[in-house]
Amino acid sequence: MMNQDGNNSPAVCFLLGLPRSGTTLLAHLLQSHPDILAPPEPWLMLALEAFGRVDHRHPAGTSMVQAATSEFLGRIDRTGVTRAFADAAYGQYLAAAGKRTLIDKTPRYWTVLDFLDLLYPEAPRIVLMRNPYAIAASLKSTWAVPLLAASSPPAIASCVADIVLGRPTPAIASSLADLVLGLPALAAYRSELHTQVVQYEVLVTRPDEEIRRVIAGLGHAPIDMSSAPLAQTEYLRSSTFGDRKILEKKTVDDRSVQAWQTELCTEEMQVVTDLVGAQLLIELGYERDLRFAEQAGVVDKGPEVTEGYRQLFRSCWNFLEGKTGGPFDIAASEAELNSIGQQAQENSLLAFGPSILLQAQRLAASKSEENLRIGNSIAAELTEALMAAKAAQDALGQGPS
Repeated sequence: MMNQDGNNSPAVCFLLGLPRSGTTLLAHLLQSHPDILAPPEPWLMLALEAFGRVDHRHPAGTSMVQAATSEFLGRIDRTGVTRAFADAAYGQYLAAAGKRTLIDKTPRYWTVLDFLDLLYPEAPRIVLMRNPYAIAASLKSTWAVPLLAASSPPAIASCVADIVLGRPTPAIASSLADLVLGLPALAAYRSELHTQVVQYEVLVTRPDEEIRRVIAGLGHAPIDMSSAPLAQTEYLRSSTFGDRKILEKKTVDDRSVQAWQTELCTEEMQVVTDLVGAQLLIELGYERDLRFAEQAGVVDKGPEVTEGYRQLFRSCWNFLEGKTGGPFDIAASEAELNSIGQQAQENSLLAFGPSILLQAQRLAASKSEENLRIGNSIAAELTEALMAAKAAQDALGQGPS
C-alpha cells in the first residue's frame, strides 16, 4: 500500500487529465479496489491555490481582503498551513469511507501543476491522455461546444475578452484553453517523478490489465477486476460533478475510440489540428489519427499557427496571474494589452489572423462600459431607496408625539 509520510498525512493521488478525456471512467474503475476512494471532482487544489483572491463584489472589499490575508499569511509558513488544511480534508474523507488512498480527480488541475508540486511533492500522479480529436468530438456531442467558432478571429477575441475580464467563461473559451495550453502542459508532465501515464485507448481496450497495472503502481495489491464492470455508481448519481454518461454504461468498451471520425467534419478536424499542432499529436502517439484527418482534407499549417494560439492564451493567463482581482481596468491595462499584442505581431506568432488581443481589448472595453452602466443603475436605485427611507423617517419624527 502507498505509505503515508512521517507527518501521518493521508495517502492521496492526483489524477490529471483534460475534461472529456475519460478521467471519470478511470477514477471509477480504480475505486473498484477496496482500499481506494475516488470522490467526484473535489476541486480542492484549485480553491486552495486561489485562496485570498475574492470576487470584486465582495462586501468587505476585494483589495482589503487580499491585502490583509496576504500580509497575515506572509508572516507564517503558508505552504505548511495550506497543506495542513488539505490533509485534514482528505484525511476526514478517507476516515469516513474507511479507505486508505484517495484519488483526487479534478478537471483543469493542469492550471495548478506547480502548486501541486509545492504542496504534495511526494504524492503520486496519474496522467490520462486521450486522442485530442476524440476529446473534441466529446466536447461537441456532450457540451455542444461549437468547434467551428474556434476558427473565427472574432470568436477567439470574445473568448479572450471574457478570460481577461475574469467573467464566467462560456464552454468554448475554457475548452480552447484546455486544448491549447492544458494538453501540452500535461504532455510535458508525463516524465515527472511519481507519475504513471495511462492512454485512454489502452484503458478501454484492455481495462482489466491497465487498472491492475495502475493499482500496483500505487502500491496496492491488485485484485480481479472481473472485466471492469461499471457498477455501484450511487456516489456519482448523488453528485453534480463527474461524467454522467458513465451512469448509462454496464461495461467498458472501445466504441468511443474511433467515433470521432464520423462525429467531426473536416473543418472541425482542422480546428483541432490548428489548436493542438501536428507535432504534439505525433508526440502523443496519434500520428495515424492525424493522417486520417489529412486524408479527409485537413492541412498541417505549421507550428506557427499553433504557437500563435498558445502565445495568445499564455499571455492572457500570465496577465490574469499578475492581477490583484476585481473588474477589468481599461486605464491600467490598455498599455499592457497593447504591448502583448504588439510583441505577438512582431514575433509573427498570430499567423492565423489580425491581432486578436487588440480585438479582445476592444471587446473588454465595451463589456466594462456595460458593467459600469449596470453598476451605476444599481447605485442610483440604492440611492433612491435610501432617500425614500430617510424621508419616511423624517416624516415620522415630525409627527405628533
